[in-house]
Amino acid sequence: MAKLVISLAQMNIIMGDVARNTAVMQRMVADAARRKSHMALLPELWSTGYDWANYRELASPINTGIFSELATLAKKGEISIYASMLEKRADQFANTAAFFAANGRTMGFYRKIHLFPQFQEDRYLQAGSSWLTMDLPWGPTAVAMNEDVRYPELFRKLTEESASLILVIAQWPLANIEHWRALIQARAIENQVFVAAVNAAGQTGETVFGGHSMIVDPNGKIIVEGGEEPMTITGEIEIDNVHEIRKGMPVLDYRRTDLY
Repeated sequence: MAKLVISLAQMNIIMGDVARNTAVMQRMVADAARRKSHMALLPELWSTGYDWANYRELASPINTGIFSELATLAKKGEISIYASMLEKRADQFANTAAFFAANGRTMGFYRKIHLFPQFQEDRYLQAGSSWLTMDLPWGPTAVAMNEDVRYPELFRKLTEESASLILVIAQWPLANIEHWRALIQARAIENQVFVAAVNAAGQTGETVFGGHSMIVDPNGKIIVEGGEEPMTITGEIEIDNVHEIRKGMPVLDYRRTDLY
């Protein structure tokens, strides 16, 4: 598969209201499927937000609850889905993302490495300790979440693991939206990869999230970008362009690994 169509479901998350968030998510994923998208990305913790007052009750073990529901939805809509939910792990909890293939199979899990102290994640959740790359029909694909984009070392590691496309899901505040836009482009440029990144939009609790979900090519060109309101954004990429761009400007080969 050379061409890949990706939809970004830029949701307004209602704090702790799983039923309302699920109804919105289902409509947006159905819209993505009608657009012939191969994949839909949902914002970080799309079903609950950072609802620390009820996080224990809202969390589910992997392969149950909301995780199982998304797997079923992916199979029903014949569309891959990447999203994160609150995971219960015995007496611990995590912000855990899963990639569901279009046949409903779970291709992998990623527990958020860089927890966000400003949203108190480090008080309630356990940080992950490994990254995730997958060999998918369109090519090697890696995943990341929110604050991860501030750490270029992680994205370089994902690139070294052969990723041609990196998927990012987030709840990024409007107050720092220029950081988001600059960092997404920088991670694409410096690694010569496609980056598809979805953000939440609108007010959730006391925070207004900034939207501007986007797909960026390996040269840093923005293929498609949303505004600040809830919406579904869809773009098409050609994965093979990664190889052509790296061949034409092989900056990754010029690294001085003997010095850094």
